[in-house]
Amino acid sequence: MSFIEAKQLVREFFRRDEEGNIEGVQVALDHVDLNVEQGQFISILGHNGSGKSTLAKHINALLSASEGTLYVDGKDTADPMNQLAIRQSAGMVFQNPDNQIIASVVEEDVGFGPENIGVPSDEIWQRVEYALKSVGMWKYRTHSPNKLSGGQKQRVAIAGVMAMEPKCIILDEPTAMLDPNGRKEVIRVAHELNEKKGVTIILITHYMEEVVGSDRVFVMDHGKVVLSGTPREVFSQVDVLQKYRLAVPQATKLAWELQQAGLAIPSGILDREELLEALKACR
Repeated sequence: MSFIEAKQLVREFFRRDEEGNIEGVQVALDHVDLNVEQGQFISILGHNGSGKSTLAKHINALLSASEGTLYVDGKDTADPMNQLAIRQSAGMVFQNPDNQIIASVVEEDVGFGPENIGVPSDEIWQRVEYALKSVGMWKYRTHSPNKLSGGQKQRVAIAGVMAMEPKCIILDEPTAMLDPNGRKEVIRVAHELNEKKGVTIILITHYMEEVVGSDRVFVMDHGKVVLSGTPREVFSQVDVLQKYRLAVPQATKLAWELQQAGLAIPSGILDREELLEALKACR
């Protein structure tokens, strides 16, 4: 079984009037199939309202499905008895780090999660040191989170999840509130955790440049997975992505436009270096 395995997953939200009567139904997830292997770096793309954050909350067992099945680390998310174990296996980092950081000192905040799941005190501080060093925030351990930049706060939030030693970290639009430098910091840390520590990463985003280094990309629209593949396979379908109101990296878009104009440029160019090499080959 895959680390994450969703089959025909459906989530419906009911709209009710003032008296509690159902007025309508909104389908947030519409028969989603998804498989993620341990150690993969997965990106889930989609416009606002596509269902990607709703899917993330199902993987973390914050929401339960209306229909279908979802297993995380071999455990059925529909069983309330599995919720704690699932949240220990799949930690979640939200869009706004201020909603996730609760302590007045960085190292105390990172130690909060392990303390709440009953980790012995000596081991908590070992985990805090390991997590903060992993995200490059060890020298800020005695600082107040209020004095950190947005990117630094998000790295502390990631360290707080890491300290609980999950097999998987779900990053739900972690860079949406950050400047370009902050976004680069957070994505770099995510890739380092994946490559050096073997942590499975689920990145929920609408920034196309952030998914270039992923093992696999899933594109969602109106609760459905409408496209999936490697970044190169997905980005080679510029016209399809545009139909779903998604931009592509600038190098990919330029390469596609040159290709449409008749240049012999391969599909799925991912970055500036690849585009330059393709242009040299056209001479």
